Amino acid sequence: MPSDLSGVTAAVITVSDRRASGTAADSSGPTIAAALTEAGASVAVSIVPDGVESVRDAIVAARASGARVILTTGGTGVAPRDLTPEATAPLLERDLPGIPELLRREGAHATPMAAVSRGLAGITAAPQRAVIVNLPGSQGAARDGVAALLPLLGHLVAQVDGADH
Repeated sequence: MPSDLSGVTAAVITVSDRRASGTAADSSGPTIAAALTEAGASVAVSIVPDGVESVRDAIVAARASGARVILTTGGTGVAPRDLTPEATAPLLERDLPGIPELLRREGAHATPMAAVSRGLAGITAAPQRAVIVNLPGSQGAARDGVAALLPLLGHLVAQVDGADH
């Protein structure tokens, strides 16, 4: 059951050299954005090349613009330029290790390659707290990942804001 994300600002950041250069179409970012929009969130989308600096800067910009949920897609594998977790880790005040575990477990139903994802999840520091989750870059993994996340996101944002359980 998806959570209600009405009033929540979200950012979807696609991380891909080919998509950022326009040599490949982005399918995972729009898939995630559509699911968040359907759940009631106001969604901003961006595409950046692989690499620590580009991903970190995009996450920082999304946070500064008020995003409470930031989902990246791509750059979680083991290729030399797959550095999304390295860009994300320094921005997290608290890790949420159960979320990547959930995503890998759910993804394993579709492909054993889900075990290769190095994606992270966590909460950024105050004053602009946000939930960040790194999703894999394939459209199928993005679709399955956001479906697994939707029941959690509203609760996570409320908890970050100090709501009772």
